[in-house]
Amino acid sequence: MYLTFNFSTSNYSNLSDADSLRLQELTHRSVKISIIIILGVMITLGNIAVLLVITSSVAGWSRNSRYFLLSLTAADSAFGLLVMPLNLWVSLLKDYSEGPDTLCHVVAFCNATIYSTCMYTLATISLERYIAVFYPLQYSTLMTRKRTLLLIAFAWCFPLFLLSPITFPDGIIEVHFSTASLVCNPSYSTNVAYTLSLTCLIFFPCSIVMTYANLSVWCAAKRQRLKLRKYGCALRNRHNVAARVLVPVMAAYYTCWTPCMAVMIYSAVSGSTVPEWIEFVVVWLPTSNGFLNCIFYFWINKNFRRKFHLILQRLALAICPELADTFGWSSTSSAQFVSGILDNNNMVHERTSSVSSTCTLLSLA
Repeated sequence: MYLTFNFSTSNYSNLSDADSLRLQELTHRSVKISIIIILGVMITLGNIAVLLVITSSVAGWSRNSRYFLLSLTAADSAFGLLVMPLNLWVSLLKDYSEGPDTLCHVVAFCNATIYSTCMYTLATISLERYIAVFYPLQYSTLMTRKRTLLLIAFAWCFPLFLLSPITFPDGIIEVHFSTASLVCNPSYSTNVAYTLSLTCLIFFPCSIVMTYANLSVWCAAKRQRLKLRKYGCALRNRHNVAARVLVPVMAAYYTCWTPCMAVMIYSAVSGSTVPEWIEFVVVWLPTSNGFLNCIFYFWINKNFRRKFHLILQRLALAICPELADTFGWSSTSSAQFVSGILDNNNMVHERTSSVSSTCTLLSLA
């Protein structure tokens, strides 16, 4: 009788432990899904606002700049419109179907392709800005419309070719669904050479291009600021614009992408996994760069904010004139607003192209 009682108590204890673990897993899962949904909504709304503005002309941005920025916006929007819904969908299916399958391979391919395209696009924007700043007279020759579109096509097509092996269930690398990050991920340790090749062909080249280009622009702006100060003609309110823009851009890039790449290399080489929440953070952290890009590449630009304000006025006047009158928005004030923008833009010609508020490079005779 005593032995039977102990056995029953042991079973009850085991069941309780299993139930508590299951409850903890469900709680963590709910929190993770909420974070993913909030992040997806922020990215989607931010990039929709960006699209409303850059589909029309913005003062200070060239045609090529708009092409690159449209490409960046499309890549960032894919985080919220493609990557997040696909992985949430698979995470629901995986409650009933365990193990890798064709769908998981396709989702992993989409994830990796969008991530890679975003990095290549950021690198091409930095390259275009570098040419605009240091070769202004040769810019129209070096950055023709055809070359611009070829660079954009490369940023989108090369990852498709590079990552295509992930789509095949019996390919060169295995894919698994991670309950920690709620995504379909390649099992990097199953093909270390391929994993390291991806980092050498995607992350490191893009990081080198971005770092060199942005650091060069920042140094040029600093030298010019010192020269202007020497001649007593520095602009007070623009004395450190380059630092306010370029430093956050690079800080956000390395903060969002480096942990993910580090864990990727660590998992491939050691064959070990990282703790649950660390994996979740490092896997989803790069998607937050899709929202930060909206801030650093667009909202920090005064001309962009003014154009967005003007578009809001036009929408309010078209949809709800009463609301527009409440805020004091009228056709007359909108016309004056546009006139003010054009007048202010005649002050200087800014050569950072893709981010016109980055710095003002003036040539001194």
